[in-house]
Amino acid sequence: MWTYDKSKPIIAMVVPTGVGASIGGFAGDASLTAKILASHFNVIVNPNTVNAACFSGISDNMFYTEGWSLSQLFKGNLALKPSYNNKIGIIFDKGISQGIINVHINTLNAVSCIYGTDIIGYEITDEPCCVEFFNTSTGISSGSVKNHQTLLKAGKKLLDRGAQVLAVVCKFDEPPEDDYKDGTGVDIVGGVEAVISHYLTREFKVPVVHSPAFENITITREIVDKKAAAEYITPTFLPCILLALSNAPLFSFDKVEQYINVNRIKALLMPYNSLGSSIVPDAIKHNIKVFAVKENQTVLNISKDILKKNDIIEIETYKEFIKIVEDKI
Repeated sequence: MWTYDKSKPIIAMVVPTGVGASIGGFAGDASLTAKILASHFNVIVNPNTVNAACFSGISDNMFYTEGWSLSQLFKGNLALKPSYNNKIGIIFDKGISQGIINVHINTLNAVSCIYGTDIIGYEITDEPCCVEFFNTSTGISSGSVKNHQTLLKAGKKLLDRGAQVLAVVCKFDEPPEDDYKDGTGVDIVGGVEAVISHYLTREFKVPVVHSPAFENITITREIVDKKAAAEYITPTFLPCILLALSNAPLFSFDKVEQYINVNRIKALLMPYNSLGSSIVPDAIKHNIKVFAVKENQTVLNISKDILKKNDIIEIETYKEFIKIVEDKI
């Protein structure tokens, strides 16, 4: 059973999605770092930090928190309410072929059987969602969903059936060949996945996380970089989000002080040059120490110097954070 140590300080380790982070920009490659931190602290992590296709980096002392809810947490608008064995509903995009949906049904049944995950059922959207993804001129990944209303309808049905959290699986076209498999570059589908999760979490006010479905489920026989390897050995990425959503914290909007709120967070760790998120100034506003970690670089150029924020602390590594901070926060 997932647990957390109430005596440990609470920190947040965030690796933004689709920015080519050298640690956390691939397939669960920030998981080991997050686990090391979680042996010293309670750690709020975004899905991108620990999602690893058929594996999950989630562990005890971690709070799995999607990006929109993270932003609201740091603004002081919500608190995280620890929860266990959440009831999960799954949305499938009608654009996915029945054969691929069957692969995902077998997957959710396996996860439920092996881990005891409480999956209440699934809904297939009335219409295809029509997801598009691309890299922007700044090099980060993004995208759009042409038919988001059909996701809302399916999600509402699952919530009415008793789901507390939602997993979403949309059809994605095959991404172009790039350097991702070699452990460099940007995850071209990651940005729009975050868009989908943010939108539905904002609308439903419950944790929602996305996993893509591809029609070509051929397993490669080539050796790929270990940072990306988890996504090249499985036809479905659904297991990681089901395992993490099972014990993801729920949200409290009216009893903020009773649960994990912004005033209880002691530190925020961000990649060195990816400091453009609203959670950075909000953390500073709430007297949370912000650390920019130099070993984690991205394709962005939003650093402490660019922002002219002298209260951001630059450190070399995540392990250095443990050494210099553990006894001071």
